[in-house]
Amino acid sequence: MSTSDATERAALGPIAGYPEWPAFLAANPVRSDLSGRAAALATALGARRAPAADVRVERTWTADGVDGQELSWQLPFGPRTRAWMLRPAGERGALPGLLGLHCHGGVRSVGAEQLLTTDLPAHPSASRLREWVYGGRAPASDLARDGFAVLAHDTFSWGSRAFDLTSPTPRLAGLIRAHEALWREEGTTPTPEQRFDTVASLHEDSLAKTAGMLGTSLAGAVATDDVAALDVLAGRDDVDAARLGTFGLSGGGGRAVLLSALDDRVSATVVTCMMATFDSLVPSEIDTHSWLLNSPGIRAAGDWPDIARPTGDRRLLVQYGRHDALFPEAGMVAADRLLAAAAGYTGSFHEDGHESTAAMQDEARSFFADALRP
Repeated sequence: MSTSDATERAALGPIAGYPEWPAFLAANPVRSDLSGRAAALATALGARRAPAADVRVERTWTADGVDGQELSWQLPFGPRTRAWMLRPAGERGALPGLLGLHCHGGVRSVGAEQLLTTDLPAHPSASRLREWVYGGRAPASDLARDGFAVLAHDTFSWGSRAFDLTSPTPRLAGLIRAHEALWREEGTTPTPEQRFDTVASLHEDSLAKTAGMLGTSLAGAVATDDVAALDVLAGRDDVDAARLGTFGLSGGGGRAVLLSALDDRVSATVVTCMMATFDSLVPSEIDTHSWLLNSPGIRAAGDWPDIARPTGDRRLLVQYGRHDALFPEAGMVAADRLLAAAAGYTGSFHEDGHESTAAMQDEARSFFADALRP
């Protein structure tokens, strides 16, 4: 590492790898193209619009009934975004489009790859997450085989969009040393991916603090990335931009709520294990969830079910796990009651934990087929 690189990292502190971010936020005000609930949400989150430039096809493959493209694009700040576009093999027409949103999971060494398989060996963290929370399945690949064009991208601070943590701030370095001491005490030797995930989780507090001082939030920055990815999906010739949906588990479900609330191009949404009233979560569950949900000021836009509520002819499926350790059952039931008045809402309760089971995924596939396919 050169002296100039080290100096830049030190100057950027907790946002190393994103030198353009402060200037972008200063030059681009919070979105003013929205109204009502969406405008209140954008203001609370500090959400912007960011163009996805220089969209490239890095490689293509065909495997297991899926034609795949690995894509990348450049946003006005941070490293290039890595993404995957999946379609049923051999299909050439315009298909309804789905944006797959990866979970938080405390795992930032990988992003969207957890949702899919390719013709290459998977990243170790992607394989671990698929076994851990997706029942060993790849939901984006399954939906592509069902007849959808599915785009899955790494979002702000995950995977290809991760921050440079090679020169930690003194505070972060101290936290890392403490965790390394814990590993030694336990006799644990983390893999490089596990070590990065731990450091990135420790970094999240400083990242959220910096985002707030720059006039945005972690959730707002993630939503900015997600809207840009929706632009990429909707702009493709092989996608029917009039039939778009999104889905996600856990933090990905939270992202789906925010994206759907901020962008009326989304007509069908699946939220898995990410729904309860704020009153059921605050303060008792405040440390259970990350800054992605605990976004300062978000309650000005409404309760979480209010933000998720579908309007017009839009449709929403919320999947609840009765044994979800991250959400009190009373809060899930209360959210379901609040959402039940919306014509486009479907709620389903499963005797499962914080996961996307095979049954949940099959239910989501049927929902999208009914909502988006002719």
